[in-house]
Amino acid sequence: MSNINTSDLHVEKAAESKLAGVDFDSLAFGKTFTDHMFICDFVDGKWQQPKIMPYQAMTMEPSARVFHYGQAVFEGMKAYKDDNGDVFLFRPEDNFKRINKSCARLAMPEFPKDYFFEGLTTLVNMDRDWIQSGVGNSLYIRPFAIAIDPAIAAAPSETYRFMIICAPAKAYYKGTVKVLIAEQFSRSANGGVGYAKAAGNYAAQFYPTSLAQEKGYQQIIWTDADTHTFLEEAGTMNVFFRINDTLITAPISDRILDGITRKSLIQLAEDNTIKCEVRPIKVDEIVEASKNGTLKEIFGAGTAAVISPISAFEYKNIVHELPEVGAHSYSSILKQKMLNIQHNLAEDKHLWRQEVK
Repeated sequence: MSNINTSDLHVEKAAESKLAGVDFDSLAFGKTFTDHMFICDFVDGKWQQPKIMPYQAMTMEPSARVFHYGQAVFEGMKAYKDDNGDVFLFRPEDNFKRINKSCARLAMPEFPKDYFFEGLTTLVNMDRDWIQSGVGNSLYIRPFAIAIDPAIAAAPSETYRFMIICAPAKAYYKGTVKVLIAEQFSRSANGGVGYAKAAGNYAAQFYPTSLAQEKGYQQIIWTDADTHTFLEEAGTMNVFFRINDTLITAPISDRILDGITRKSLIQLAEDNTIKCEVRPIKVDEIVEASKNGTLKEIFGAGTAAVISPISAFEYKNIVHELPEVGAHSYSSILKQKMLNIQHNLAEDKHLWRQEVK
């Protein structure tokens, strides 16, 4: 292995790449990882020297506070390669701001901006051969931070670890999904951590989602914790509803994640003269729209899938099928426009792309 120092970043290259052994035609999402990872520890009140090293297992004390009190946050972002071999990130500044917002909510130290971007761009550049060109291909990037202090006292940790790992990805979801509107369970509550990408938010979803899957549904559309009458998110994604020619999505709050894909789609809708309302939306409104034929589309929006169309939903034991909208659906139009920007196939007038050089 060779060692390189660039400013404060210490780089240790893998002796041999694993790339030749990867079957890109049968990738399972999030199970194959690139050659390198980024790591930086918080010790004695300050972040230590950041490092990039070969992807490897790490040893932790069984008393590490992350295992007992759940101080763990993460982000999801992607890098894309165009037909010329150039590599781009999509709105990375938003991911940086959001992970620090999540850290603050969980009483974790915020990560320095220069360490984040130097580590991120160096890591992506080192593993750029793992990114395949072509729409639908990408490198999924997972920054995360965890509490590693070996102590089981119920208090914030004194030491933390910030890491970035990467996984080559193809299309995350294919086809449409059927969902169950939650009548009992909630994703988050007022004053909670719903707006943060806290690991516990996702763990809490697994049980009610498994119950929905037993009934033949892939995901849940979550309702508010107070009354279960307002629609909030779909699975791990923000959710959009199309009534006639208007898109509707819930406003962000301390319960709803400020999704980067969500706000990009809102902007793209505006750019393409698609009316989009950001407002609370009741279950009854969607049920009534389904009954009278004005409900045209429902789709989830998030980094991994970009857009995941929903073909049917169940509420109070009644199944509501959505119409076949086809290639003229807002979900298809907006997804293609988003992908074209991400893959450097269209003008980026909002300066969302950042080239990795």
